[in-house]
Amino acid sequence: MKINIFIIFFFSNLIAFSQIVIEDSDFVGVGDVLYQSIDENPSSIAVGNTGLNQVWDFSSLQQNSTRELLFVSPIGTPYEVQYPNANLCMIENGFYSYYNKSISGVYAHGVGDTVFNSPALFYPLPLTYNLNVSDGPIVVIDTALTGPLLSLAIPPALVSSLSQGLANRADTALIKITNTTDFLIDASGEVIMPVGSYDALRLKSVKYISSELDVYCSDTITGLGTWVTNVPFTSIPFLNGFSNNETEYKYEWITNDASVDFLLAEMIVDSLDNIQNNVVFLNQNVNAVKEGDIDVDVSVFAQNKILNIKLNKLSNARLLIYNISGSLILDRDFTASIQIDMSNYISGNYLLNVNTKYGVFSKKLTIH
Repeated sequence: MKINIFIIFFFSNLIAFSQIVIEDSDFVGVGDVLYQSIDENPSSIAVGNTGLNQVWDFSSLQQNSTRELLFVSPIGTPYEVQYPNANLCMIENGFYSYYNKSISGVYAHGVGDTVFNSPALFYPLPLTYNLNVSDGPIVVIDTALTGPLLSLAIPPALVSSLSQGLANRADTALIKITNTTDFLIDASGEVIMPVGSYDALRLKSVKYISSELDVYCSDTITGLGTWVTNVPFTSIPFLNGFSNNETEYKYEWITNDASVDFLLAEMIVDSLDNIQNNVVFLNQNVNAVKEGDIDVDVSVFAQNKILNIKLNKLSNARLLIYNISGSLILDRDFTASIQIDMSNYISGNYLLNVNTKYGVFSKKLTIH
């Protein structure tokens, strides 16, 4: 009897403390679309405790707004030549962010035409409980600013104040931003979301951002100039609300469940773990629209290279079709149904999005 009790106790503890591992294959890749909801006033939500076998109940999260993240190949995007080492591009509201994803981590290479001096670690991989990794200090931006915008940001009166009356024009501003980020998987367990429950790891990241601003100022009469170094951001109205030294605390709940996207929830907190502003979480409609479901809101089928899209609930809708590089090739509003002639489309893969008041339908298309 004692042996049986020991075996039951041993295996029950083994199951309770078994841990998931999250690898690069669990993250988004080219062709994926990530839909997220935002709760702008999350009540009764807390980050919880550290340790094993935690339970986080986020079922009360409400969808106040949504956002769509499209992941494509950097090839064919507007800034591809500036990112020869990136293999993944994220598009959000017309903004392009570039990354390199590998078995050892996801690294951010830049945003738009702002290329980081050194890639910054975005996610260390693989993720396992008690992982503790630091990245940096890394100089991500070291650039010079000139021209009319600089004069608007730092007008003559402000230049005179900064230079103690020695100058009245800002000619050049040098800005240097250095990041150091600590990553820690400090908890694991079950996350209860509005759409279901999932095993997850909690990733805590602490980012230390140090910014240095130096401004070269000159006098328009004498032509003499001087450098004003270590300018406080608080002294420039254009940078109101920013500090030269900031610390960002963030929690993310990440799963390897193949039925949903990897990121279940994320929130920015203060140093005491109080949630700041909002919570971004797995879109409540992520599994609400699937072809073949009884209550499907959107039907899609192709016949003789004619793409037919029908809304099963009367609504105004917007159809967006992207090629695999992320370029928008069709944007059309419709009601009830629409037909698209695909005969002139080159062979390859496409991403189709239908936006209605009931949610967002996404599907990959392959044209032969």
